[in-house]
Amino acid sequence: MKFWLTLFVSCSILFFQGCSSDKKRKDEDKNMSSPQTLKREKITLQDVYGKSIQANPTEKGFTFSGFENKVVLVNFFTTWCPPCKAEIPHLINLQEKYKEHFVIISVLLEENKSNEEIQSFIKFNAINYIITNGPENFEFAKNVGGVKNIPFMFLYDRNGNYSTHYVGAIPEEMIDADIKKVL
Repeated sequence: MKFWLTLFVSCSILFFQGCSSDKKRKDEDKNMSSPQTLKREKITLQDVYGKSIQANPTEKGFTFSGFENKVVLVNFFTTWCPPCKAEIPHLINLQEKYKEHFVIISVLLEENKSNEEIQSFIKFNAINYIITNGPENFEFAKNVGGVKNIPFMFLYDRNGNYSTHYVGAIPEEMIDADIKKVL
């Protein structure tokens, strides 16, 4: 019984804390700017089908070309992260529920993944939201202040203003409530 309890607690901690690499975290900490010195630039993200999305910094967040006047959830993830995979059905539900006024832009933080591999991942998981892939994704992660754990999400209102963020696996109901607040 003790074994199962320990196993359950360990898995729960991993699931709710998200995935990270201690070595990667130490390397990122050395290279991170403080929020006061953070230089935010326009970044052009590429979705896996070749469409460009311009991420434009604003005073209080980001706007995304093609998604003006929409609430945007930016989701940083990897395909190997169990909590990232566990969130997929919830993100699919939210995208479907709010499709008229809301968009999810998932930013893949993996190197050497081809668009074809990610397209297969999309098809296998029946994903109905945007996934970007490329070296620009890492630049964008720096522009938002650095991403140390995944999944990591930012919610921006219709004007591109920061609303909230989420670290680790988050209940769908919590994100849903936050979306309703900014709609």
